[in-house]
Amino acid sequence: MNAIIIDDEQDGTCTLQRMLAENCKQVNVVATCANATEGKQKVEELNPDLIFLDIQMPGKSGLEMLTELGARNFEVIFVTAHNKYMLQALQFSAADYLLKPVDEDRLIEAMQRVEKKLSQKGDGKNIETLLYNLEKSGTPNEMKLCIPTLKGFVILKLEDIIVCEAEKNYTIIHLRDKRPLIVSRPLLEYEKILEGTTFLRVHRTYLINLQHISEYHRGEGGVVIMSNGAEIEISRRKKEQFLSTIKGVFRY
Repeated sequence: MNAIIIDDEQDGTCTLQRMLAENCKQVNVVATCANATEGKQKVEELNPDLIFLDIQMPGKSGLEMLTELGARNFEVIFVTAHNKYMLQALQFSAADYLLKPVDEDRLIEAMQRVEKKLSQKGDGKNIETLLYNLEKSGTPNEMKLCIPTLKGFVILKLEDIIVCEAEKNYTIIHLRDKRPLIVSRPLLEYEKILEGTTFLRVHRTYLINLQHISEYHRGEGGVVIMSNGAEIEISRRKKEQFLSTIKGVFRY
């Protein structure tokens, strides 16, 4: 696949090129660009399959460049320094990203995911969702969550998710007024992504949306009744955290 690297840090670009040459023989770097303006020109000229895009650059940012390009037929791997809100937006949006300095194993994993996406011919909805989520950065409950499916992505509002249920290495997402979604990712992954929102892991099997609790029944750990009628057991070791969090959310 043909790729373009857009990054204002020359050392980072050279390192990434070396890693690709050594570990990802399927990638042909057709251009490197030091800023978003030059990057936009090269993308329009060369029509790559993939771009490695630095987010924060002098002048125009990588995200502003994507907005200007509009509808796209390439995949993006973002290359970024650590930023809590940025990473959360990337994770919510199912966007591939690499933290600086780039790790070879993470690069290989990202390339495997990109190859799968290219074979599915996605429509770039995850990047649209990313741009939306960045506007909501700092208020994660207002963000949207991209859920990968065999055909691409389903985009959900957090308020529509009632319970995420573990089923071996899969997660069953129970939704308001919709059929459940079965996702080939473990519940632990969604627990990490949804940290800092109204979701709480109350049992090894369940991650619940606190906004959908209808009742709480006391017990060794207790039981919550969700808005869809589901009865969810709270593990004994999670009870104290659950009650403390509930007090913070509902202030009773």
